[in-house]
Amino acid sequence: MTPGILAQYLLPHRFLSRLALHAARSRWVPWKNFLIRQVLAHFDVAMDEAEQPDPFAYPSFNAFFTRALKPGARAPDAEPAAFLMPSDGRISQWGAIEDGRILQAKGHSYTAAELLGDEELAAPFAQGSFLTVYLAPRDYHRVHMPWRGTLRETLHVPGRLFSVSPATVAAVPRVFARNERLVCVFDCDFGPMAVVMVGAMLVSGVETVWNGVNIPKYASRVLRRDFRGQGITLERFAEMARFNYGSTVVLLLPPGAVDLDRHLAPHQAVRVGERAGVRTPAGTA
Repeated sequence: MTPGILAQYLLPHRFLSRLALHAARSRWVPWKNFLIRQVLAHFDVAMDEAEQPDPFAYPSFNAFFTRALKPGARAPDAEPAAFLMPSDGRISQWGAIEDGRILQAKGHSYTAAELLGDEELAAPFAQGSFLTVYLAPRDYHRVHMPWRGTLRETLHVPGRLFSVSPATVAAVPRVFARNERLVCVFDCDFGPMAVVMVGAMLVSGVETVWNGVNIPKYASRVLRRDFRGQGITLERFAEMARFNYGSTVVLLLPPGAVDLDRHLAPHQAVRVGERAGVRTPAGTA
């Protein structure tokens, strides 16, 4: 285990993330511009795609990080049956869920029940498929619907806040099932779809379009919210949530719902709205 990975086990994750939260929301111009310059200097941020292309016009670092894009900067695949990428980023892993287990990295896996925080909720996905996308600091940090769905419930699952960088994912067992996360369950025409927003060290803020900031506050137990009967239906490609800083999205699908494209590969760069697979006619619920 490298010193950097070992340090993550010892660091006070939530305390550091709270500090980062306040720092990212500061409107003191010299400070927020300093943080923005650091990102611009170290990452290839495509500001020409942003609705506001001047990085220093944003009132805070968090506003810069969660920036909107120009109309048309992203578009859904034109094929109506295309199941869409939920975010910009890079594919971490994808494929079949085998007997309820999800591949994290070579030598590491975790169960759908561990990820979702509920055995019964995980049951429909036991032989399904998954897609994990990692958002780096350069990426557009809003998450969009890969398919039309009606919100059923959310679970805020407590946990640690390890980094979700590729190096950490390769070294820390069950990291996505250990970190604080928001599980969003939608009812789609093929059955349930789980969109899991995984928090990470210094990047643990999760906000949804239906009820605003969900994380923080950090949870001490699983917090379930039932949205059945409220008619919260989001169309394919509609914005559903955002990370206040970056992290990882994990999608879970039931068997036979979507044929994920075979050309997908770990570390492949992707953009929201691109085709991730095809909705299968046999997947009707």
